[in-house]
Amino acid sequence: MIEDAVLEFLDSRLNVATAMEVPSKPPGTFLVVEKTGSGCSNYIRKANIAVQSYGSSLLQAAQLNEKVVQAMAALPELDGIGACKLLRDYNFTDTAAKRYRYQAVFEVTYY
Repeated sequence: MIEDAVLEFLDSRLNVATAMEVPSKPPGTFLVVEKTGSGCSNYIRKANIAVQSYGSSLLQAAQLNEKVVQAMAALPELDGIGACKLLRDYNFTDTAAKRYRYQAVFEVTYY
């Protein structure tokens, strides 16, 4: 499962709590990985992966987002991953929960 591969990769590279949903008792800084779409052509699969970077401040969330972008550039080092392209990243502060976050969306090609 591509989400699991990305989750484990970021967890090992960034040493930040990483999950597929917001924890019930979230730490000050953490990541959430989510697949937002996928497709397949000629046995080559593509998935859009959103990584949300949460921080105690907007600056901390932005800095963590930048680390995510840099780490994801190395994702193709994993077996079965052909490419990882940043599509966009932006401030995605959760105003309802009053949590600072950024979101980066990647297109991951895998097989």
